[in-house]
Amino acid sequence: MTWSAKQYSAFENERTRPVRDLVGAIAQHEVRVAIDLGCGPGNSTEVLAERYPDAVVSGIDSSEDMVAAANKRLPSMQFEVSDIAGWKPTKQYDVILANASLQWVPDHERLYPFLVKQLAPGGSLAIQTPDNLEEPAHRMARKIAANGPWANKIGGQLHPPRHSADYYYDLLSHHCSKVDVWRTTYYHPLAGGAQAVVEWFKGSALRPYLGPLDDAEKAAFLAQYLAAMKEAYPVSAHGKVLLPFPRLFIVASR
Repeated sequence: MTWSAKQYSAFENERTRPVRDLVGAIAQHEVRVAIDLGCGPGNSTEVLAERYPDAVVSGIDSSEDMVAAANKRLPSMQFEVSDIAGWKPTKQYDVILANASLQWVPDHERLYPFLVKQLAPGGSLAIQTPDNLEEPAHRMARKIAANGPWANKIGGQLHPPRHSADYYYDLLSHHCSKVDVWRTTYYHPLAGGAQAVVEWFKGSALRPYLGPLDDAEKAAFLAQYLAAMKEAYPVSAHGKVLLPFPRLFIVASR
């Protein structure tokens, strides 16, 4: 699966708002070293660096295109192409940030405690994951993928399972001194009607569906998806589509 920094950044303000809320919720403590796991084009890393201007802040992402964009945006910081699942840190961190990235990584039962162990004493693990697999944008993508002529190409489950707030609270409470979990639904007014919804998810959730398809199949898939989005997300009286987007937040302290 490939990523496009340009496509992802088309809704940068909307995508950055949750990470501002997340970083703002980290308890005040001395931060000398911090890292952004799944840094994308660097928008989340920038928020982290603004909160901790005296810290050494770095980032990793599995996408070369994303890392190139992050390096261009924040040339004084260190970014590298690396997969979160195979991350092998050589030091401890005062803050580990993972904004809209861990939903792509399987085996949270192992991963989350592993990340806590990479924190310095008193350090914070700050996580935000989309909690929208049952929203129409995801449900219709699954339906179109399963019922179209491309079903065998796309395959089965494309998004790893996501868990409840209770699950993560119980999992992390065994390893942390404090765990704060909350869920927020953002309502994004998007100009451009249902096509704007399609463009949003082309930058993220649709990528594993579209990746295996040829150009003609992509066009056919997106045409069906656009029709479904027009029905699911009608244009308001003000001419915009209001896109609900639930997200799960965790701030855990070691």
